[in-house]
Amino acid sequence: MILTPIALEELPAILADLRGRLTGADPLVAEVFERIAGTLDLVPLGVDTPQHRADGVALAHRFGIETIDELPMAAYSWDGRAIRTQSESYVLIHEIGHWLVAPPERRGLVDFGLGAGPETGRVNEANAAICVDQETQIEEEALSSLIGILWEVELGQPAIMAFLEQNWLEGWDRAACIDNLADNLANLHRRGLIDANYRPIPPEHFEVKRRVASL
Repeated sequence: MILTPIALEELPAILADLRGRLTGADPLVAEVFERIAGTLDLVPLGVDTPQHRADGVALAHRFGIETIDELPMAAYSWDGRAIRTQSESYVLIHEIGHWLVAPPERRGLVDFGLGAGPETGRVNEANAAICVDQETQIEEEALSSLIGILWEVELGQPAIMAFLEQNWLEGWDRAACIDNLADNLANLHRRGLIDANYRPIPPEHFEVKRRVASL
């Protein structure tokens, strides 16, 4: 849920302001910002199209994640085995982000043991499975959001809309906005979810990295 609504027509000026304030910042952070901001040009071509959703399902399968063609309201967004995919494309990719961020021991829990997401129907059951503290919930929500947005960029989707919807532009006129983006990018890199150029690790390399880490 967006905290402070920003009209689409206001975005170019806001992005230009942020672009100016990124001068002198970490070049990788500025580059990621440009990749996301550049997807504003894709918005007129369609948002949450059938192709976007199909590409999201395909990405899940590339990671070996099962999917169910149902509304999350029928049960859970993630039931410990599969993602329910009848939701907006960015929501689907956000769930893939949760799977990537969650430690393997929590992938078998409904909604990753974080509590019910906004799409989940069986809220009480999902909340009963919470097994992390609030700090972990907040951290993983941010990381899942950002890695999902980065994957939208890679898939040629209008990632700027999720960037806006998921509050990455909240307080855009304050230094904390850029600092928050930089901190979460650094965290994704430490976790091995993005490479040295701050691009998402492809599924085939991600699986190899995970197997090596488990040895």
